[in-house]
Amino acid sequence: GGDLRVEKYLQPFQLSPETLQEVSARLRKDLLRGLGKHSHHKAPVKMLPTFVRATPDGTEKGDFLALDLGGTNFRVLHVRVEEEAQKVLKMDSQICAIPQEMMLGTGEQLFDHIATCLGDFLESHNLKGQTLPLGFTFSFPCEQLEIDKSILIRWTKGFNCSGVEGKDVVQLLKEAIHRRGDYHIGSVAMVNDTVGTMMSCGYKDQSCEIGMIIGTGTNACYMEEIKNVKRIEGEDGRMCINTEWGGFGDDGCLDDILTEFDVEVDKTSINPGVHIFEKMISGMYLGEIVRLVLVKMTKDKLLFKGQISEALGTCGLFETKFISEIEEPDSGLENAKKILTELGLDWSLVDASVVRLVCDTISSRSAYLCAAALATLVNRIRNNRKLGHLKTTVGVDGTVYRKHPTSKLQKAVRLLAPQCDITFLVSEDGSGKGAAMVTAVAQRLAHQSRLLEESDGEDNEEEEEEEGQ
Repeated sequence: GGDLRVEKYLQPFQLSPETLQEVSARLRKDLLRGLGKHSHHKAPVKMLPTFVRATPDGTEKGDFLALDLGGTNFRVLHVRVEEEAQKVLKMDSQICAIPQEMMLGTGEQLFDHIATCLGDFLESHNLKGQTLPLGFTFSFPCEQLEIDKSILIRWTKGFNCSGVEGKDVVQLLKEAIHRRGDYHIGSVAMVNDTVGTMMSCGYKDQSCEIGMIIGTGTNACYMEEIKNVKRIEGEDGRMCINTEWGGFGDDGCLDDILTEFDVEVDKTSINPGVHIFEKMISGMYLGEIVRLVLVKMTKDKLLFKGQISEALGTCGLFETKFISEIEEPDSGLENAKKILTELGLDWSLVDASVVRLVCDTISSRSAYLCAAALATLVNRIRNNRKLGHLKTTVGVDGTVYRKHPTSKLQKAVRLLAPQCDITFLVSEDGSGKGAAMVTAVAQRLAHQSRLLEESDGEDNEEEEEEEGQ
Protein backbone atom coordinates (compact mmCIF):
# COMPACT_ATOMS: atom_id res chain seq x y z
CA GLY A 1 0.00 0.00 0.00
CA GLY A 2 3.09 2.26 0.08
CA ASP A 3 2.52 3.27 -3.53
CA LEU A 4 -1.00 4.49 -2.91
CA ARG A 5 0.20 6.61 -0.03
CA VAL A 6 2.95 8.11 -2.20
CA GLU A 7 0.34 8.75 -4.88
CA LYS A 8 -1.71 10.81 -2.41
CA TYR A 9 1.14 13.34 -2.15
CA LEU A 10 1.88 13.54 -5.84
CA GLN A 11 -1.68 13.63 -7.11
CA PRO A 12 -2.10 17.44 -6.64
CA PHE A 13 0.89 17.99 -8.94
CA GLN A 14 -0.62 15.91 -11.75
CA LEU A 15 -2.51 18.23 -14.08
CA SER A 16 -4.94 16.70 -16.57
CA PRO A 17 -5.04 17.88 -20.20
CA GLU A 18 -8.36 19.57 -19.34
CA THR A 19 -6.75 21.50 -16.48
CA LEU A 20 -3.89 22.60 -18.75
CA GLN A 21 -6.42 23.71 -21.36
CA GLU A 22 -8.09 25.77 -18.60
CA VAL A 23 -4.75 27.32 -17.53
CA SER A 24 -4.12 28.27 -21.16
CA ALA A 25 -7.58 29.86 -21.45
CA ARG A 26 -7.00 31.92 -18.30
CA LEU A 27 -3.68 33.19 -19.59
CA ARG A 28 -5.40 34.14 -22.85
CA LYS A 29 -7.75 36.41 -20.90
CA ASP A 30 -4.82 37.89 -19.00
CA LEU A 31 -2.91 38.68 -22.21
CA LEU A 32 -5.90 40.74 -23.32
CA ARG A 33 -6.07 42.52 -19.97
CA GLY A 34 -2.39 43.39 -20.26
CA LEU A 35 -2.82 44.72 -23.81
CA GLY A 36 -5.91 46.81 -22.95
CA LYS A 37 -5.63 50.57 -22.75
CA HIS A 38 -7.45 50.91 -19.43
CA SER A 39 -6.82 47.49 -17.88
CA HIS A 40 -3.04 47.18 -18.36
CA HIS A 41 -1.87 48.99 -15.23
CA LYS A 42 -3.82 46.58 -13.01
CA ALA A 43 -3.02 43.46 -15.04
CA PRO A 44 -0.91 40.71 -13.39
CA VAL A 45 0.60 39.84 -16.80
CA LYS A 46 2.21 43.11 -17.82
CA MET A 47 2.47 42.76 -21.64
CA LEU A 48 5.17 45.42 -22.01
CA PRO A 49 5.82 46.97 -25.45
CA THR A 50 9.49 46.51 -26.43
CA PHE A 51 9.54 48.81 -29.51
CA VAL A 52 11.12 45.99 -31.48
CA ARG A 53 9.00 46.17 -34.63
CA ALA A 54 10.45 43.39 -36.74
CA THR A 55 12.46 40.19 -36.62
CA PRO A 56 15.59 39.86 -38.80
CA ASP A 57 15.09 39.59 -42.57
CA GLY A 58 18.58 38.29 -43.27
CA THR A 59 19.99 41.49 -44.80
CA GLU A 60 21.43 42.84 -41.54
CA LYS A 61 25.19 43.22 -41.32
CA GLY A 62 27.96 45.09 -39.55
CA ASP A 63 29.81 45.41 -36.25
CA PHE A 64 28.04 46.00 -32.95
CA LEU A 65 28.71 46.28 -29.27
CA ALA A 66 26.56 44.58 -26.67
CA LEU A 67 26.33 45.22 -22.94
CA ASP A 68 24.63 42.70 -20.72
CA LEU A 69 23.82 43.70 -17.16
CA GLY A 70 21.62 41.25 -15.33
CA GLY A 71 23.33 40.45 -12.07
CA THR A 72 26.59 40.73 -10.18
CA ASN A 73 28.64 40.63 -13.40
CA PHE A 74 28.16 42.38 -16.62
CA ARG A 75 29.56 41.51 -20.01
CA VAL A 76 30.82 43.61 -22.88
CA LEU A 77 30.78 41.98 -26.31
CA HIS A 78 31.87 42.78 -29.83
CA VAL A 79 29.54 41.10 -32.29
CA ARG A 80 29.81 40.86 -36.07
CA VAL A 81 26.76 40.12 -38.23
CA GLU A 82 27.61 38.60 -41.63
CA GLU A 83 24.96 38.71 -44.30
CA GLU A 84 26.61 36.25 -46.72
CA ALA A 85 26.90 33.49 -44.14
CA GLN A 86 23.71 34.48 -42.23
CA LYS A 87 25.89 34.29 -39.14
CA VAL A 88 26.10 36.23 -35.94
CA LEU A 89 29.66 35.95 -34.69
CA LYS A 90 30.80 36.74 -31.22
CA MET A 91 34.19 38.28 -31.87
CA ASP A 92 35.27 38.98 -28.30
CA SER A 93 33.77 39.38 -24.89
CA GLN A 94 34.88 40.40 -21.45
CA ILE A 95 33.30 39.99 -18.03
CA CYS A 96 33.52 42.80 -15.49
CA ALA A 97 32.70 42.30 -11.85
CA ILE A 98 30.48 44.73 -9.99
CA PRO A 99 31.66 44.98 -6.39
CA GLN A 100 29.02 44.62 -3.68
CA GLU A 101 29.40 48.20 -2.44
CA MET A 102 28.82 49.50 -5.97
CA MET A 103 25.52 47.61 -6.15
CA LEU A 104 24.39 49.73 -3.21
CA GLY A 105 26.18 53.00 -4.11
CA THR A 106 25.14 55.84 -6.40
CA GLY A 107 23.89 55.34 -9.93
CA GLU A 108 26.60 57.68 -11.18
CA GLN A 109 29.31 55.38 -9.77
CA LEU A 110 27.71 52.32 -11.33
CA PHE A 111 27.43 53.86 -14.80
CA ASP A 112 30.95 55.33 -14.57
CA HIS A 113 32.18 51.81 -13.81
CA ILE A 114 30.28 50.43 -16.82
CA ALA A 115 31.66 53.22 -19.06
CA THR A 116 35.20 52.49 -17.82
CA CYS A 117 34.91 48.75 -18.50
CA LEU A 118 33.48 49.47 -21.95
CA GLY A 119 36.36 51.88 -22.61
CA ASP A 120 38.96 49.32 -21.50
CA PHE A 121 37.36 46.73 -23.77
CA LEU A 122 37.42 49.05 -26.81
CA GLU A 123 41.03 49.98 -26.02
CA SER A 124 42.25 46.40 -25.75
CA HIS A 125 40.44 45.33 -28.95
CA ASN A 126 41.48 48.36 -31.00
CA LEU A 127 37.90 49.53 -31.49
CA LYS A 128 38.26 52.98 -29.95
CA GLY A 129 38.36 54.85 -33.26
CA GLN A 130 35.02 53.42 -34.43
CA THR A 131 31.54 54.60 -33.47
CA LEU A 132 29.67 51.32 -33.09
CA PRO A 133 25.96 50.91 -32.37
CA LEU A 134 25.23 49.28 -29.03
CA GLY A 135 22.64 46.82 -27.76
CA PHE A 136 22.02 47.03 -24.02
CA THR A 137 20.46 44.06 -22.25
CA PHE A 138 19.36 45.35 -18.87
CA SER A 139 17.48 42.64 -16.98
CA PHE A 140 15.54 44.67 -14.44
CA PRO A 141 11.90 45.76 -14.55
CA CYS A 142 11.76 48.77 -16.86
CA GLU A 143 9.12 50.74 -18.65
CA GLN A 144 10.30 51.07 -22.20
CA LEU A 145 9.12 54.22 -24.01
CA GLU A 146 11.15 53.85 -27.21
CA ILE A 147 13.80 51.47 -28.49
CA ASP A 148 16.41 53.79 -26.92
CA LYS A 149 14.47 55.01 -23.91
CA SER A 150 13.86 52.81 -20.89
CA ILE A 151 12.90 53.90 -17.40
CA LEU A 152 13.98 51.70 -14.47
CA ILE A 153 10.89 50.89 -12.38
CA ARG A 154 12.76 49.23 -9.52
CA TRP A 155 16.01 47.48 -8.77
CA THR A 156 15.94 43.74 -8.01
CA LYS A 157 18.57 40.97 -7.51
CA GLY A 158 20.48 42.73 -4.75
CA PHE A 159 20.98 46.07 -6.54
CA ASN A 160 19.91 49.32 -4.92
CA CYS A 161 21.78 52.20 -6.58
CA SER A 162 20.47 55.63 -5.74
CA GLY A 163 19.28 58.03 -8.42
CA VAL A 164 18.41 55.45 -11.06
CA GLU A 165 14.81 54.41 -10.36
CA GLY A 166 12.47 56.52 -12.47
CA LYS A 167 15.35 57.54 -14.76
CA ASP A 168 16.21 56.61 -18.36
CA VAL A 169 19.09 54.12 -18.23
CA VAL A 170 20.21 54.92 -21.80
CA GLN A 171 20.62 58.56 -20.80
CA LEU A 172 22.62 57.58 -17.71
CA LEU A 173 24.93 55.40 -19.81
CA LYS A 174 25.44 58.14 -22.42
CA GLU A 175 26.20 60.73 -19.74
CA ALA A 176 28.81 58.45 -18.17
CA ILE A 177 30.49 57.88 -21.55
CA HIS A 178 30.35 61.61 -22.21
CA ARG A 179 32.03 62.35 -18.86
CA ARG A 180 35.00 60.24 -19.97
CA GLY A 181 35.10 61.82 -23.41
CA ASP A 182 37.67 59.39 -24.87
CA TYR A 183 35.31 57.33 -27.07
CA HIS A 184 31.88 57.48 -28.73
CA ILE A 185 29.08 55.01 -29.29
CA GLY A 186 26.43 55.04 -32.00
CA SER A 187 22.72 54.41 -31.57
CA VAL A 188 21.60 52.42 -28.52
CA ALA A 189 18.87 49.76 -28.40
CA MET A 190 17.49 48.51 -25.08
CA VAL A 191 16.90 44.78 -25.03
CA ASN A 192 14.94 42.57 -22.67
CA ASP A 193 16.58 39.12 -22.34
CA THR A 194 13.55 37.30 -23.81
CA VAL A 195 13.70 39.54 -26.87
CA GLY A 196 17.44 38.89 -27.20
CA THR A 197 16.67 35.17 -27.16
CA MET A 198 14.10 35.52 -29.95
CA MET A 199 16.35 37.75 -32.05
CA SER A 200 19.51 35.69 -31.71
CA CYS A 201 17.59 32.75 -33.16
CA GLY A 202 15.81 34.93 -35.71
CA TYR A 203 18.77 35.51 -37.99
CA LYS A 204 19.23 31.77 -38.57
CA ASP A 205 15.51 31.08 -38.75
CA GLN A 206 13.33 33.96 -39.86
CA SER A 207 10.16 32.29 -38.66
CA CYS A 208 11.31 32.76 -35.04
CA GLU A 209 8.63 34.95 -33.46
CA ILE A 210 8.65 33.83 -29.83
CA GLY A 211 11.41 34.01 -27.24
CA MET A 212 11.12 31.99 -24.03
CA ILE A 213 13.30 31.70 -20.96
CA ILE A 214 13.03 28.90 -18.43
CA GLY A 215 15.92 29.31 -16.06
CA THR A 216 16.20 30.90 -12.63
CA GLY A 217 13.01 32.72 -13.62
CA THR A 218 10.62 32.33 -16.54
CA ASN A 219 9.30 34.76 -19.13
CA ALA A 220 8.41 35.00 -22.82
CA CYS A 221 7.91 37.50 -25.63
CA TYR A 222 6.17 37.22 -29.00
CA MET A 223 5.26 39.31 -32.06
CA GLU A 224 1.84 40.96 -31.63
CA GLU A 225 -0.18 43.05 -34.11
CA ILE A 226 0.26 46.74 -33.21
CA LYS A 227 -3.47 47.36 -33.57
CA ASN A 228 -3.98 45.08 -30.53
CA VAL A 229 -1.48 47.00 -28.38
CA LYS A 230 -3.92 49.62 -27.20
CA ARG A 231 -1.51 51.88 -25.36
CA ILE A 232 0.54 52.50 -28.49
CA GLU A 233 -0.65 54.66 -31.35
CA GLY A 234 -0.69 53.13 -34.78
CA GLU A 235 -2.44 50.39 -36.68
CA ASP A 236 0.13 48.94 -39.03
CA GLY A 237 2.68 46.26 -38.44
CA ARG A 238 3.79 44.30 -35.41
CA MET A 239 5.66 44.79 -32.19
CA CYS A 240 7.38 42.35 -29.90
CA ILE A 241 5.61 42.21 -26.54
CA ASN A 242 7.44 41.16 -23.37
CA THR A 243 4.64 39.31 -21.57
CA GLU A 244 6.27 39.09 -18.11
CA TRP A 245 4.20 35.92 -17.71
CA GLY A 246 5.91 35.06 -14.40
CA GLY A 247 3.24 37.29 -12.80
CA PHE A 248 0.39 35.11 -14.09
CA GLY A 249 -1.66 34.04 -11.04
CA ASP A 250 -0.69 37.04 -8.89
CA ASP A 251 -4.39 37.95 -8.73
CA GLY A 252 -5.30 34.52 -7.34
CA CYS A 253 -6.50 33.00 -10.63
CA LEU A 254 -4.28 29.91 -10.20
CA ASP A 255 -5.13 29.28 -6.54
CA ASP A 256 -7.15 26.16 -7.45
CA ILE A 257 -4.07 24.39 -8.85
CA LEU A 258 -1.57 25.51 -6.21
CA THR A 259 -0.57 22.77 -3.78
CA GLU A 260 0.13 23.34 -0.08
CA PHE A 261 3.82 23.12 -1.03
CA ASP A 262 3.53 25.97 -3.57
CA VAL A 263 1.82 28.10 -0.94
CA GLU A 264 4.68 27.39 1.48
CA VAL A 265 7.37 28.21 -1.12
CA ASP A 266 5.63 31.50 -1.91
CA LYS A 267 5.33 32.41 1.80
CA THR A 268 9.04 31.88 2.49
CA SER A 269 10.25 33.61 -0.72
CA ILE A 270 11.64 37.15 -0.79
CA ASN A 271 8.56 38.36 -2.72
CA PRO A 272 5.44 36.67 -1.28
CA GLY A 273 2.34 36.93 -3.48
CA VAL A 274 4.37 37.97 -6.52
CA HIS A 275 5.30 35.83 -9.56
CA ILE A 276 3.12 32.88 -8.61
CA PHE A 277 3.41 31.20 -12.04
CA GLU A 278 7.20 31.55 -12.00
CA LYS A 279 7.36 29.85 -8.60
CA MET A 280 5.72 26.69 -10.00
CA ILE A 281 8.07 26.50 -12.97
CA SER A 282 11.49 28.00 -12.59
CA GLY A 283 14.83 26.87 -11.31
CA MET A 284 14.87 29.17 -8.35
CA TYR A 285 12.00 27.23 -6.72
CA LEU A 286 11.76 23.65 -8.05
CA GLY A 287 14.32 22.18 -5.65
CA GLU A 288 12.56 23.75 -2.69
CA ILE A 289 9.18 22.29 -3.75
CA VAL A 290 10.76 18.83 -3.92
CA ARG A 291 12.39 19.35 -0.51
CA LEU A 292 9.06 20.27 1.13
CA VAL A 293 7.35 17.20 -0.35
CA LEU A 294 10.16 14.93 0.88
CA VAL A 295 10.02 16.49 4.37
CA LYS A 296 6.29 15.89 4.61
CA MET A 297 6.58 12.30 3.40
CA THR A 298 9.35 11.68 5.94
CA LYS A 299 7.28 13.17 8.76
CA ASP A 300 4.50 10.79 7.76
CA LYS A 301 7.03 7.91 8.02
CA LEU A 302 6.95 7.10 4.30
CA LEU A 303 10.63 7.79 3.72
CA PHE A 304 14.02 7.50 5.43
CA LYS A 305 12.57 5.59 8.43
CA GLY A 306 10.91 8.85 9.44
CA GLN A 307 14.24 10.61 10.12
CA ILE A 308 14.74 14.10 8.63
CA SER A 309 18.44 14.97 8.37
CA GLU A 310 19.62 18.47 9.16
CA ALA A 311 20.31 19.18 5.48
CA LEU A 312 16.89 17.99 4.33
CA GLY A 313 15.31 20.15 7.01
CA THR A 314 17.10 23.29 5.79
CA CYS A 315 15.45 25.66 3.33
CA GLY A 316 17.28 25.78 -0.01
CA LEU A 317 19.61 22.83 0.52
CA PHE A 318 17.84 20.55 -1.94
CA GLU A 319 19.12 22.22 -5.13
CA THR A 320 17.24 22.34 -8.40
CA LYS A 321 20.24 20.81 -10.20
CA PHE A 322 19.73 17.66 -8.05
CA ILE A 323 16.40 17.17 -9.83
CA SER A 324 17.95 16.94 -13.30
CA GLU A 325 20.72 14.67 -11.98
CA ILE A 326 18.16 12.35 -10.33
CA GLU A 327 16.00 12.37 -13.48
CA GLU A 328 18.82 11.12 -15.77
CA PRO A 329 17.48 8.02 -17.55
CA ASP A 330 20.68 5.97 -17.13
CA SER A 331 22.54 7.24 -14.08
CA GLY A 332 19.60 8.75 -12.19
CA LEU A 333 19.26 6.07 -9.54
CA GLU A 334 22.99 6.13 -8.78
CA ASN A 335 22.89 9.94 -8.61
CA ALA A 336 19.90 9.79 -6.27
CA LYS A 337 21.75 7.47 -3.87
CA LYS A 338 24.80 9.75 -3.90
CA ILE A 339 22.75 12.92 -3.30
CA LEU A 340 20.68 11.35 -0.50
CA THR A 341 23.88 10.20 1.20
CA GLU A 342 25.36 13.69 0.89
CA LEU A 343 22.19 15.09 2.47
CA GLY A 344 22.87 12.83 5.47
CA LEU A 345 19.84 10.59 4.92
CA ASP A 346 19.53 6.91 5.77
CA TRP A 347 17.92 5.66 2.56
CA SER A 348 16.68 2.35 1.20
CA LEU A 349 16.35 1.45 -2.48
CA VAL A 350 12.61 2.05 -2.28
CA ASP A 351 13.31 5.51 -0.83
CA ALA A 352 15.64 6.34 -3.71
CA SER A 353 13.06 5.35 -6.31
CA VAL A 354 10.31 7.33 -4.53
CA VAL A 355 12.60 10.39 -4.58
CA ARG A 356 13.05 9.88 -8.32
CA LEU A 357 9.29 9.78 -8.74
CA VAL A 358 8.86 13.01 -6.75
CA CYS A 359 11.51 14.79 -8.85
CA ASP A 360 9.97 13.54 -12.06
CA THR A 361 6.47 14.63 -11.03
CA ILE A 362 7.49 18.16 -10.11
CA SER A 363 9.71 18.72 -13.10
CA SER A 364 6.94 17.36 -15.37
CA ARG A 365 4.46 19.79 -13.88
CA SER A 366 6.87 22.62 -14.64
CA ALA A 367 7.15 21.47 -18.26
CA TYR A 368 3.37 21.09 -18.67
CA LEU A 369 2.57 24.52 -17.19
CA CYS A 370 5.17 26.05 -19.44
CA ALA A 371 3.65 24.22 -22.40
CA ALA A 372 0.20 25.58 -21.53
CA ALA A 373 1.55 29.14 -21.49
CA LEU A 374 3.48 28.67 -24.72
CA ALA A 375 0.40 27.15 -26.40
CA THR A 376 -1.49 30.33 -25.48
CA LEU A 377 1.07 32.42 -27.38
CA VAL A 378 1.27 30.26 -30.53
CA ASN A 379 -2.53 29.99 -30.69
CA ARG A 380 -2.74 33.75 -30.31
CA ILE A 381 -0.34 34.35 -33.22
CA ARG A 382 -2.31 31.88 -35.35
CA ASN A 383 -5.64 33.57 -34.56
CA ASN A 384 -4.18 37.06 -35.06
CA ARG A 385 -3.20 36.05 -38.58
CA LYS A 386 -6.41 34.09 -39.24
CA LEU A 387 -4.38 31.03 -40.23
CA GLY A 388 -5.71 27.48 -40.27
CA HIS A 389 -2.18 26.29 -39.62
CA LEU A 390 0.84 28.12 -38.19
CA LYS A 391 4.46 27.12 -38.65
CA THR A 392 6.65 28.99 -36.18
CA THR A 393 9.90 28.83 -34.25
CA VAL A 394 10.48 29.44 -30.55
CA GLY A 395 13.90 30.61 -29.39
CA VAL A 396 14.58 29.15 -25.95
CA ASP A 397 17.16 29.79 -23.27
CA GLY A 398 17.70 29.02 -19.61
CA THR A 399 19.28 26.29 -17.53
CA VAL A 400 16.01 24.54 -16.71
CA TYR A 401 15.23 24.17 -20.41
CA ARG A 402 18.75 23.02 -21.23
CA LYS A 403 19.07 20.52 -18.38
CA HIS A 404 15.63 18.92 -18.13
CA PRO A 405 13.95 16.50 -20.52
CA THR A 406 12.27 18.77 -23.06
CA SER A 407 10.28 16.08 -24.84
CA LYS A 408 7.44 16.51 -22.32
CA LEU A 409 7.19 20.22 -22.94
CA GLN A 410 7.19 19.71 -26.70
CA LYS A 411 4.64 16.90 -26.61
CA ALA A 412 2.30 18.90 -24.37
CA VAL A 413 2.47 21.99 -26.62
CA ARG A 414 1.55 19.82 -29.61
CA LEU A 415 -1.46 18.56 -27.69
CA LEU A 416 -2.58 22.05 -26.61
CA ALA A 417 -1.88 23.80 -29.92
CA PRO A 418 -2.73 21.10 -32.48
CA GLN A 419 -2.91 23.46 -35.46
CA CYS A 420 0.59 24.80 -34.86
CA ASP A 421 3.83 23.27 -35.99
CA ILE A 422 6.53 24.48 -33.62
CA THR A 423 10.29 24.26 -33.96
CA PHE A 424 12.43 24.85 -30.86
CA LEU A 425 15.83 26.49 -31.24
CA VAL A 426 18.18 26.83 -28.29
CA SER A 427 19.45 30.39 -28.29
CA GLU A 428 23.14 30.98 -28.73
CA ASP A 429 24.07 33.73 -26.32
CA GLY A 430 20.82 35.66 -26.68
CA SER A 431 21.78 38.48 -24.40
CA GLY A 432 24.88 39.24 -26.49
CA LYS A 433 24.13 38.24 -30.07
CA GLY A 434 20.43 38.98 -29.63
CA ALA A 435 21.17 42.49 -28.40
CA ALA A 436 23.31 43.08 -31.49
CA MET A 437 20.50 41.73 -33.68
CA VAL A 438 17.89 44.03 -32.10
CA THR A 439 20.23 46.96 -32.81
CA ALA A 440 20.87 45.77 -36.37
CA VAL A 441 17.15 45.43 -37.15
CA ALA A 442 16.40 48.85 -35.59
CA GLN A 443 19.08 50.35 -37.85
CA ARG A 444 17.69 48.62 -40.93
CA LEU A 445 14.16 49.91 -40.17
CA ALA A 446 15.42 53.46 -39.52
CA HIS A 447 17.35 53.37 -42.79
CA GLN A 448 14.33 52.05 -44.71
CA SER A 449 12.04 54.74 -43.31
CA ARG A 450 14.60 57.45 -44.19
CA LEU A 451 14.67 56.21 -47.78
CA LEU A 452 10.86 56.26 -47.84
CA GLU A 453 10.77 59.78 -46.45
CA GLU A 454 13.30 60.94 -49.02
CA SER A 455 11.26 59.52 -51.88
CA ASP A 456 8.12 61.12 -50.39
CA GLY A 457 10.04 64.29 -49.67
CA GLU A 458 10.83 64.91 -53.35
CA ASP A 459 7.13 65.39 -54.02
CA ASN A 460 6.69 67.76 -51.08
CA GLU A 461 9.65 70.09 -51.53
CA GLU A 462 7.72 72.91 -53.19
CA GLU A 463 5.11 73.03 -50.41
CA GLU A 464 7.81 73.21 -47.75
CA GLU A 465 9.49 76.15 -49.44
CA GLU A 466 6.29 78.15 -49.27
CA GLU A 467 5.88 77.36 -45.56
CA GLY A 468 9.41 78.53 -44.87
CA GLN A 469 8.76 82.06 -46.15
